[in-house]
Amino acid sequence: PRAERGGAVSRSRATTCLIGPLQPSPARTTLARMKELFQHHAMTEGMIVRVAVNFLPDQSQIEAGKWFWVYHIRIENHGDEAAQLISRHWRITDGRGMIQLIDGAGVVGEQPVIEPGRSHDYVSGCPLGTPHGSMEGFYTFRRGDGSTFEAAIPYFPLAAPAEAG
Repeated sequence: PRAERGGAVSRSRATTCLIGPLQPSPARTTLARMKELFQHHAMTEGMIVRVAVNFLPDQSQIEAGKWFWVYHIRIENHGDEAAQLISRHWRITDGRGMIQLIDGAGVVGEQPVIEPGRSHDYVSGCPLGTPHGSMEGFYTFRRGDGSTFEAAIPYFPLAAPAEAG
């Protein structure tokens, strides 16, 4: 493993946990409601990546030093051309500064094409060996002309409640 920001880095090609895609909501949500539902967001080249994260005490084994979070991602295409999500890159940092890099094809087994004005939602999870950490990264997209771009996944903290750790 190589050191990065004082922590050890490990690489993995496996998804941390697959929970599955969500069906797109037919109703349009107001911007205020969207900000309430998704605490974190980033925009790159017309793609907005929104993240909502929650600690799951029922999936955690605190006495065994295992904490678990679930995150909901919504990727919105605000550009004027379709783009296919090809791959993902995650940087997961635990409370000790240990860094795990995860690279893989698509998300939860899919490589969706997101048309202009449309979105793609999925839910996944992240186990950690500490009660605090963070995640961030990017998705690689391919446009119809074959060119690619990286859309930022915003930094978001993973924080268990004080009574859970």
